[in-house]
Amino acid sequence: MSSTFQLTGGWVEVIAGSMFSGKSEELIRRVRRSMIAKKRVQVFKSHLDNRYSGVFTVGSHDGRTVEAIPVDSASQVAARLDPFAQVIAIDEVQFLDDGIADVANDLAARGRRVILAGIDTDFRGEPFGPMPRLMCQAEVMDKLHAICVLCGAPASRNQRLIDGKPAYWDSPQIMVGGTESYEARCRTCHVVLRGDQPSML
Repeated sequence: MSSTFQLTGGWVEVIAGSMFSGKSEELIRRVRRSMIAKKRVQVFKSHLDNRYSGVFTVGSHDGRTVEAIPVDSASQVAARLDPFAQVIAIDEVQFLDDGIADVANDLAARGRRVILAGIDTDFRGEPFGPMPRLMCQAEVMDKLHAICVLCGAPASRNQRLIDGKPAYWDSPQIMVGGTESYEARCRTCHVVLRGDQPSML
């Protein structure tokens, strides 16, 4: 956590960044620390993400996991909440609808610690789903960076690759994948093709 101040009552933490920046790993770390502190923890994740550990766990690229409840909307999170949970964590929150911001704020107002992790921009470099609002309203916001695979600079962009070539702008916003479909890249090395622009690396 980047802040050094003491938070009391409820609050919202957002872990944002590109793919391969360690967001899920950091969420898992915070969840496990809460469990060690004997807090009652409930973890959710988008049902779309089953890349590393199946649909019922949050998994990181390095193989760490924690059990999670798969959901596809903010209303499902609200409906399946444990009323006694003290810490609520949600991974891949960018895939949920804008209502998740209201759910998170309501939980914080009721004294809960809310931990949210998600990709802040899509493959085009545009804001992704509810992330802008969540990042603005959170008490604690950490933006993580990967390393650009081409030049080694801090990477903030998600390079989508189709058959090894950069994707076109009009490709669907959501396409779940790992290293076979995406690379972490910096602003300079990030490529999104438009129209009849020739494919390039």
